[in-house]
Amino acid sequence: MIRVRQIKVDVRKDSHDELINSLVKKLRINRSEIIDYNIVKKSIDARRGSVCFIYELDVNVSNESFIKFGGDILKSTLEKYSFDSCGDTSLSNRPIIVGSGPCGLFCAYELALKGFKPIVLERGEDMDNRVRTVLDFWDNGKFCPSSNVQFGEGGAGTFSDGKLSTQIKDKNNRIKEVLDVFVSNGAPSEILYDFMPHIGTDRLRDVVKGIRNKIISLGGEFRYNSCLTDINVSDNKVVSIVVNDSEVIPCDVLVLAIGHSARDTFRMLHSKGINMCNKPFAVGLRVMHYQDMISYNQYGNFYKYMRPASYKLTYNCNGRGVYSFCMCPGGYVVNASSEDGRLVVNGMSDYSRDSGIANSAIVVTVNESDYGDHLFDGVKFQEKLEECSYMLGNGCIPVQRFGDYVNNVKSNNFGKILPKIKGKYTFSNLNMLFDNEINSSIKDAFYYFNGKIHGFSDDDCILAGVESRTSSPVKIIRDENFESNINGIYPAGEGAGYAGGIVSAAVDGIKVFESIASKYKS
Repeated sequence: MIRVRQIKVDVRKDSHDELINSLVKKLRINRSEIIDYNIVKKSIDARRGSVCFIYELDVNVSNESFIKFGGDILKSTLEKYSFDSCGDTSLSNRPIIVGSGPCGLFCAYELALKGFKPIVLERGEDMDNRVRTVLDFWDNGKFCPSSNVQFGEGGAGTFSDGKLSTQIKDKNNRIKEVLDVFVSNGAPSEILYDFMPHIGTDRLRDVVKGIRNKIISLGGEFRYNSCLTDINVSDNKVVSIVVNDSEVIPCDVLVLAIGHSARDTFRMLHSKGINMCNKPFAVGLRVMHYQDMISYNQYGNFYKYMRPASYKLTYNCNGRGVYSFCMCPGGYVVNASSEDGRLVVNGMSDYSRDSGIANSAIVVTVNESDYGDHLFDGVKFQEKLEECSYMLGNGCIPVQRFGDYVNNVKSNNFGKILPKIKGKYTFSNLNMLFDNEINSSIKDAFYYFNGKIHGFSDDDCILAGVESRTSSPVKIIRDENFESNINGIYPAGEGAGYAGGIVSAAVDGIKVFESIASKYKS
């Protein structure tokens, strides 16, 4: 197998035949000598006014002896995740994982493959019932505190764009394992190589169910509507847990993949003496633009041949970082509330990304100087913002034209841009959410971003608030073996402060599995 890099194909002519033609020229062989190929990576080069795809391929040819290796042509190497270490300590009870988001799912999946038969506790509903509950909330305002956009099977990522891009580096092929598992459970195969992989919330739901069913087939168990409410400790080791304030389950290994919105669980863990600290995060607003404007700015007229474009923007103002977060091409702003009387927004896209509207959070970093240095001061800061957002919209998502936000007046109509929102919304003045420094940082950033994407600061672009859960406001401290100060408890994923996004959370779940499997035998 040969690895061939830097194969360029014009985006207007992207096809199997064009790819083969470019490959033949690169290898200087006849077309008939190519047996087959596999796409390893696919990226975009838009630097010189002309847009092309850049492919990296693994290629089978009839006779490798004629291939001149060097530069962009080299021997391919097998890239596959494996973990063979096995501990020698017996477990008296099955491992328990709290949370069925990507971290919990992948920890459970790998444990199940090794014969541990994990139990997964999820405070929310199974996928099908959860989707019905969320749709009822968006359409009719019927709110369920235990099952919503934040809580339920699949975690908060279930109602997102299903983005799989990540900034983490991993030499052990854990990222590849995550993508391979997704594909084997119904995700499109292009996520294995695409430069901006995503599944889409509509397809992600079936993928999550596929992973869950695989875990069950291997002896695992899922319990829904099951909230961790207490932990029993003896000799500094977990011995049992309490579910829904009533059921006691013996426990030797407890994985806390609780997500960034389980505030009641954070407080319970602190009361049990588990070491935690607060951490910085970011808050801001969602912005909506026409997707064609974003795509044209990124690719010019070539955008017509491309999928809807995304963007990533950063700025520094008043000593604070301001940046785009969770950008959703062709998507929707959604009411992502998880507590009654508090309102938070998020963004999502289906696989097709065809709503016509791009949305992204524009957020400003905050730290102890903004909210205080006590453990839960960051949580309280979030809660206060979300209560204000709820009151501004009287339970509906508060929205405002950017021009009116700049002028500090409540909007009373939309301009040329119309919103795409899941959940009820109403006009408001979003300046009332933040102090002057955060408001001015957001406004200044829009004008700076307009220099990158012309039209970004258009008066008619639409803002929605509040975006307050960019990451967990606390970190649950763990050691080099991934355990907390109480033995047998493994904090993991985004809620514990060790991940940010679907892939990094899933990878952290795999790392926790490795630690457990290195110590215990199934």
